[in-house]
Amino acid sequence: MPEGHAPIPRPVSPAEAARKRFGRHGVLWGILSVSAAFAIFSLHDAGIKWLVAGYAPLQVLFIRSCVILLICVCVGRERVVVQSIRSPIRTALLLRSIGLLGAWLAFYTAAKSLQLAELTTIYFASPLMVAALAVPILGERISPARWASILVGFAGVLIACKPDVRAPAGAIGLALLAAALWAGSMILIRQVALRESTLVQMLTSGFAFVVLTGPAMFWFWKTPELTQLILMASIGTLGAVAQFLLIEGIKRAPASVVSPLEFTALVWSFVLGYVIWGDVPAITVFAGAGLILVSGALIIVGEWRNVRIAARAEAAE
Repeated sequence: MPEGHAPIPRPVSPAEAARKRFGRHGVLWGILSVSAAFAIFSLHDAGIKWLVAGYAPLQVLFIRSCVILLICVCVGRERVVVQSIRSPIRTALLLRSIGLLGAWLAFYTAAKSLQLAELTTIYFASPLMVAALAVPILGERISPARWASILVGFAGVLIACKPDVRAPAGAIGLALLAAALWAGSMILIRQVALRESTLVQMLTSGFAFVVLTGPAMFWFWKTPELTQLILMASIGTLGAVAQFLLIEGIKRAPASVVSPLEFTALVWSFVLGYVIWGDVPAITVFAGAGLILVSGALIIVGEWRNVRIAARAEAAE
């Protein structure tokens, strides 16, 4: 190499960057964190489904966001508030919050006209959208094997839910909008996750939710009973824990790796539906759930192999 010329650095993939920052097993811990987050989100969604039967979704989201905001302030105190105000990426965090709120409202509005199976099928297009967007926006390289695992999971969703093409076009559009907004939010999280602390991201999101939903309380507020208020507060706590695990997991693993794990939430929804409402899934649901589990297992096994290969490469150096 001629003198005076520095070597050209090799491009570092998001997975390699995560391993350098969090260690060889950082991606695996990211997968576990995201899997736990979606399991908690499923319990969180079941609670919201229970509440929106008697309360406006905006009110449920408002109280939920107040609880999350309170938790963040109690944990981070004045320091996290100051960090949030001074954050150089606060605009990106606020934009992500608007996208998340839009996804929530579109999802629950569509639920009024669509069957749960139809709604879930359309909404679970979001992991595919994340995987597709991760290539041009985040520069992630998705192997054919990973694409295959994503498609296997989505095939499981289709088999389990059996969508009805006669569903109202407007409701289908809202469900697709919810999926697109959620996918965009996942991409934004991945872009900013390493640039700001998890607590700052949660506080900013909770603050935006409270500000955006608060004015609607003049029209939608309905004083809840004590049990419903406790349930709303519990949903906020579950939401805070799930958000923390999700952001921490996305810091450690590429979006194209963790986004297909969202399919596991469908399995949890079947379990909770049976436990809470006595819903008994059809045989096709079990077949689809099996494919979804296979999809997640393929991703975990593939990443485990990558960790072993990286460890051998380090040992050989």
